Amino acid sequence: MEAIIINFRRGRHTQKPSHAILEVPKVETKKDSAKFLNKNVFWTSPAGKKITGKISASHGNKGLVRSIFEKGLPGQARNTEVEIK
Repeated sequence: MEAIIINFRRGRHTQKPSHAILEVPKVETKKDSAKFLNKNVFWTSPAGKKITGKISASHGNKGLVRSIFEKGLPGQARNTEVEIK
């Protein structure tokens, strides 16, 4: 299954590049997003390197999920696809 990186987790003055907010297609409620908790996530760079992460929590009431990657993601990762296993 695939998801799209919407943005990084951020505050007013800070941004956390290892935390990403993901949108999973056809998931529209917080209850539906609960089944994705603790699943592994893989982002592949244009050069072919894989950065792995894990879905940690739901984010908001519209079905978005929050994931934590081992290493910080580059800015070019926004609006790209990740693979959920």
